Amino acid sequence: IGSFSEVFMVREKKTGNLYALKCLKKKFLANSNLENEINVLRKIKHENVVSLEDFYESRTHYYLVMELVSGGELFDRILEKGMYTEKDASLVVRQVLEAVSYLHDNNIVHRDLKPENLLYHNMDANSKIMISDFGLSKMSEHGVMFTACGTPGYVAPEVLAQKPYSKAVDCWSVGVISYILLCGYPPFFEENEKSLYAKIMRADYSFHKPFWDDISESAKDFIRNMMEKNPKNRFTTEQALRHPWIYGDTASDQDIYQSFCEQVQRNFAKSKWRVRRPMITKL
Repeated sequence: IGSFSEVFMVREKKTGNLYALKCLKKKFLANSNLENEINVLRKIKHENVVSLEDFYESRTHYYLVMELVSGGELFDRILEKGMYTEKDASLVVRQVLEAVSYLHDNNIVHRDLKPENLLYHNMDANSKIMISDFGLSKMSEHGVMFTACGTPGYVAPEVLAQKPYSKAVDCWSVGVISYILLCGYPPFFEENEKSLYAKIMRADYSFHKPFWDDISESAKDFIRNMMEKNPKNRFTTEQALRHPWIYGDTASDQDIYQSFCEQVQRNFAKSKWRVRRPMITKL
């Protein structure tokens, strides 16, 4: 989980309930306003957000008692399914949007939305999706932030351009996730970071043949609105939730499992998609 934090599964003696215990070393968090954010996270209660149940500290560590989420990562579960359609992708994105909308209503910006932060609550076939990992989340009472952070590939153009940014950065990331969920590869892919950033800052992506041939025009329209270069023109979560690809019946039920899986396995080999390369994680 990284050199400054460890996670354990723990059982509460009194009730027998299981939780995830995240242990963070204080010396790596000296300049963060973790306690303020913990107070915020304790107030968050949404069915698609992993909740903070309790918080303790010792001289050297912070201990976060988190809701236990045991259903595994998004990609792993899709690969196990055997059948997968746009409708399945749309359902995942809707749940993510509902959670992000709730966070934004509470003036919280996640800032690091990506597939590996999307987990299934349990192993049930119809398990809900949960947003996890609020390590970079930020309160934005004033609506504007400046710290460059996040994971390359999912970060909005305005963050890379080192401009002030807002909640719209999360909507961009949801667009990137939606893109990947429909084709199995990322919209921006370059071997060196400089070229990658340049592409993102231009919002230079395409719906390549043949991978997008069977994807509905409605899905592409949704992605274009989420991955709009200008944050002022980008969909908000409310607009996104009203888009027919999310709420309506415009998502295709054609099976795209084969094509999706081939691309995921080619582009997101386990070692690759789990490697965390945060840019600047100072809060």
